[in-house]
Amino acid sequence: MLKINNITKQFGGIKAVDDFSFRVKKGHIHSIIGPNGAGKTTLVNMITGVYKTDNGTIFLDGADITNISTDKLVHRGICRTFQNLEICENMTVLENVLLGFDKYMDKSLLKSCFRAKSILEDEIRYKDRAIHLLGLIGLEKVAHQKAENLSYGILKKLEIVRALGTSPELILLDEPVAGLNPKETKEVSDLIKTVVADEVTIVLVEHDMKMVMDISDYITVMNFGKKLAQGIPSEIVNNKDVIRAYLGNGVVC
Repeated sequence: MLKINNITKQFGGIKAVDDFSFRVKKGHIHSIIGPNGAGKTTLVNMITGVYKTDNGTIFLDGADITNISTDKLVHRGICRTFQNLEICENMTVLENVLLGFDKYMDKSLLKSCFRAKSILEDEIRYKDRAIHLLGLIGLEKVAHQKAENLSYGILKKLEIVRALGTSPELILLDEPVAGLNPKETKEVSDLIKTVVADEVTIVLVEHDMKMVMDISDYITVMNFGKKLAQGIPSEIVNNKDVIRAYLGNGVVC
């Protein structure tokens, strides 16, 4: 699904991502872990077109997508969530999810002014689809509430649901359970597994090691912008270099 070949990103004299390569198989949950400052979010930003790569190539399903702009990548089937919430708080939950369907909607100004049939049909179709997605995680009950009135945990889940509105083939999740309690973390983990069951591939950046070890098919470990290790969860948790650099001896999996 995703192939990264020797990509590099430098800020001044610091290489945030240094000659980094990895591959993600279709239908897998592939986690990227590492200490703070290891380059994980920079890597995600390069894949999703937020940052341009200095060197190297990125392929999606065999097509070169290196340095393609974010808006065009959405049409290629890539979407993401962010470490910090990027929710439109003055909009309702339903309206936030509908933003994900933007690339499919008829946006003709003339048709919109006269409320053409195609515009009305779009509204009905995508509202129904949005309610269905919210129902996957029990948020249909708050569909018409303003986002600003809801808890942080609900908004983290809403970001994932909104990403699903783009009908992606690949979702990159940047710390989706940061700040969540165990119950909310379990709900997000279940949602991610539901998404993958629907043939969507996941790249997960996360510090919650219990969650990572529970749901990942494969793990890549970063340290100082480089690849430290890769393998299935049981290999990573027993890797001496990973334990020394990141996990520590008290890791729970």
